[in-house]
Amino acid sequence: MLKRILIATTLVLLVTLTAVASDREDDVNRTRKATQVFKEIMNAPDRGIPQDLLESAKCIAIIPGDVKFAFIFGGNYGRGLATCRTGHGWSAPMFLAIDGGSVGYQIGGSATDIVLLFMNDRALQSLLSDKFKLGADASVAAGPVGRNASAGTDLKLNAEILSYSRSKGVFAGVSLNGDVVQADKSGDIAMYGTDVNRREILDGKVAVPESARALLEEIGGYAQVAKAR
Repeated sequence: MLKRILIATTLVLLVTLTAVASDREDDVNRTRKATQVFKEIMNAPDRGIPQDLLESAKCIAIIPGDVKFAFIFGGNYGRGLATCRTGHGWSAPMFLAIDGGSVGYQIGGSATDIVLLFMNDRALQSLLSDKFKLGADASVAAGPVGRNASAGTDLKLNAEILSYSRSKGVFAGVSLNGDVVQADKSGDIAMYGTDVNRREILDGKVAVPESARALLEEIGGYAQVAKAR
């Protein structure tokens, strides 16, 4: 009897460790793809996110479309990450997911990358919640595209979140009203363990994993922490 219990316990432990390792591998893959997505978007001539908006943003979320968009619970579901400004740089990434009808409509069978800029403290508080609906719990608007945001001044002043998408190489501001953003707690646990929470991650109290350094350097090249509001 004792032998059976030990065998069962060992099997459960092996399954758990395998699942955690798989989730961590997914985290690393998401981080690398997010780095690639941001770099490609900002390197497109006159088609990137306006730099003054990046310099004003509290946090940036990137959901790479070709990492994992799956048909789950009757809707499309994408997984990505978010990083926020701290007093000494950009934070380690917090993992998140987005789902909703408009995401599914845009995908249309092809990969769609999504970028969200969180422009003020209220938007940041939404990001720290378990989940929130864009347009209901936090105002969202399609972000302007180009090297400066002079044409989008009203958006910059009034919208809590600015949203963008890239599908088939076309990058543009897009409305994501009604879509739901939620924490990916399993991703956070796989990367950082169970002893940290989302606020600690986004406050910069958690060490940046090696896999995220390239992403934070890329973002920092366009949005210096010294210019944080």
